[in-house]
Amino acid sequence: MSPVHPLDEAATARAVIDGNGTLIRWSEGARRLLGYAPEEVEARPAKELLASPDTTAPPGPTRKHWHGVLALRHRDGRVLSVWLLAHRLEQSGDWLVVTPLEGHGPRALDTPLVRAVLAQSPCAMAVYDERLRLYGVNDAMSEVIGLPEDRIRGLRASEIGDPRTGEQLEREMADVLVSGRGRDVETYGRGGGDDRAHHWLARIAPLTDSDGRAHGVCVAAHDLTEQYRARERLQLVNEASVRIGSTLDVTRTAEELADVCVPALADFVSVDLLDPPENGGEYGVEPPAAPVTLRRAAHRSVNPGSPEAVVEPGDVDVYPASSPQADSLIAGRPLVAPNADGTLEEWLNWDEVRGKRVREYGIHATMSVPIRARGRTLGVAVLSRFRRAEAFTSDDVLLAEEVTARAAVCIDNARRFSRERQTALALQRSLLPQSLPRTAALEAASRYLPAARAGVGGDWFDVIPLSGMRVAMVVGDVIGNGIQASATMGRLRTAVRTLADIDLAPDELLTHLDDLVVRLSAEAGSEGTTGEVGATCVYAVYDPVSRRCTLARAGHPPPVVLLPDGVSREIDVPPGPALGLGGLPFESVELDLPEGTVLALYTDGLLESRERDLDTGHRLLCRALEESSQSLEGAAHAILKALLPAGGAPDDVALLLARTHGLAASDVATWDIPADPALVAPIRKQVADQLEVWELTGATFTAELVVSELVTNAIRYGESPIRLRLIHDDETLICEVSDSSHTAPHLRRAKTFDEGGRGLLLVAQLTQRWGSRHTPDGKTIWAELSLVGEE
Repeated sequence: MSPVHPLDEAATARAVIDGNGTLIRWSEGARRLLGYAPEEVEARPAKELLASPDTTAPPGPTRKHWHGVLALRHRDGRVLSVWLLAHRLEQSGDWLVVTPLEGHGPRALDTPLVRAVLAQSPCAMAVYDERLRLYGVNDAMSEVIGLPEDRIRGLRASEIGDPRTGEQLEREMADVLVSGRGRDVETYGRGGGDDRAHHWLARIAPLTDSDGRAHGVCVAAHDLTEQYRARERLQLVNEASVRIGSTLDVTRTAEELADVCVPALADFVSVDLLDPPENGGEYGVEPPAAPVTLRRAAHRSVNPGSPEAVVEPGDVDVYPASSPQADSLIAGRPLVAPNADGTLEEWLNWDEVRGKRVREYGIHATMSVPIRARGRTLGVAVLSRFRRAEAFTSDDVLLAEEVTARAAVCIDNARRFSRERQTALALQRSLLPQSLPRTAALEAASRYLPAARAGVGGDWFDVIPLSGMRVAMVVGDVIGNGIQASATMGRLRTAVRTLADIDLAPDELLTHLDDLVVRLSAEAGSEGTTGEVGATCVYAVYDPVSRRCTLARAGHPPPVVLLPDGVSREIDVPPGPALGLGGLPFESVELDLPEGTVLALYTDGLLESRERDLDTGHRLLCRALEESSQSLEGAAHAILKALLPAGGAPDDVALLLARTHGLAASDVATWDIPADPALVAPIRKQVADQLEVWELTGATFTAELVVSELVTNAIRYGESPIRLRLIHDDETLICEVSDSSHTAPHLRRAKTFDEGGRGLLLVAQLTQRWGSRHTPDGKTIWAELSLVGEE
């Protein structure tokens, strides 16, 4: 039989019909089929070839393909039933109609072509009989198995290759034999003719006779290794993007990089980082020079405990020029070892400990990948294989580069965040009180905890001694986080201390503080920074003489009070607007606090949690306070333990606890002073007598002078009624003179021949501190004398 030309037109009948149904092309094969020459049918309607003129052309206007049987009329008048296949041509819209002229009827199975297909098909195929014994394989399957057909014919699948994979395949073939339905099975294993494991898709189909009875199965094996590895690589990259960088912690990010790579890419992975530059600077752009000093950030192994590691996390090691770490850092690209120049052997011979570990665990391949982000080198990741027999391929290098590049950005972000966080934390701690002042009015304990993951915020607290033994307590929270929030917090804390020093009432102080926050917000807008400045605050003043406390708050959580009877409750303080809204009023509330009452002032980070509502948090706070109030330090610890998660608070937390102490009536002496200068001397005598009762005779001389000056000024420049009050504790004696005038005194420099003007200057020189405060009925001039060291 002579060979047929690949473009033999006579073997197929072809015709082209335009959109109007006109024949525009007629092939030689079409002439053989129906007997018409091209010039007899071209340019004529195609429907004239139909045996019945009423037959409608099947293809619709929107279809692109059609096939079916039509009755056509031969040139000699015969009617032929012909199967036709029609395609719509994309460019012209014409229809190409074809039908084969050869190959009809049954085909002989035992022909050279059929035998060649079965034997030489590139698809690996095997046939098993109904006993699941191998009946035959083609050349491709023989190559996969690694054995010739005549050696393995009659064996079961589990007897030819890996028993475990073979048994799975036998179970699937048995099911196909019984059910008569084919199925696809994915397996992973090493063929007899290859050292590397492959991923296979085995397509199992039943072999049936004309009655449908299965006499065996055919197994066609398709090697999907490259597709499988591509899918694995894509999955690893996707997993890296999800798992790496879940926190802003450098060490945790390095651990995530190692976790992602083991065992998907390597059997052991170490991540070593350069120590950050001093004073918080940036890493250099140029690669480091050998030897390189690196700190182990993390490592991970397929073996529990990572016994292959020579360096523990947190330890520092020096890597010479022949080490994979130094070589890849200097080269600025991944390096795979063993390599041709043998530098790895040189390094292992130099480092005996590492050489011993490499030989002990059979490490045969390493890949070192620089960790670089934003053009700067941060460290290096070294991937090693000992359980996997394959060496690292070029695809492995590209994959390691991709994963490491993602991790590098996350590590750099974490490093930058840590640096800014440490700076902000140092700034914030420098702005917070280093210790709380000791006062006779109360004892206090405090806690400040920065957020575990977010940036440092603007929470603050303070205890401010005031005149007359009174004490101010304040807790505030600046909106936002970072250095800007810490700086704003410092400005507000300074402003509160300044406003408290002039003895403003709590509601007035918050009004002035609100004005300041409005100005700070305006300044921030003019400087082009984003966001407005805002804050919340609670301010309280406790007077140990009257044992009364005045409180006001600006958008801040209300304080909690624990009375001496052991019952705690929330203090009903009018909420007031947050600071920075401007123009809205604040209200204060005044309440009596028995001796030993505990006040708890805090920021919202203490109560807010995703796991509970605010009411539950409030109950936990009250319970912890009630159960541990004997010691304020113990109570502060118990409160934080009860309300904050073990991993740290999601927001900044400031907590201030204060236990009140009232002054005994015997420690206070009061006199109403007539507006008569002649009575100043008797007043001095009464003061001396009172100091003798208090056993403070060592302060008598100074106290008499101060009282004399203050009373004289009140009589001369003030308005009646005038009152003198002496208060003392173990360390301080306070002299207060009140009158009905609202005019505040001030120091002035007296001239040489002036008869007066030196009184307040004398008071300032003799006392520890002095000042004035406005009261609803006028003003009070006060002076404090230190009793420490007085006889």
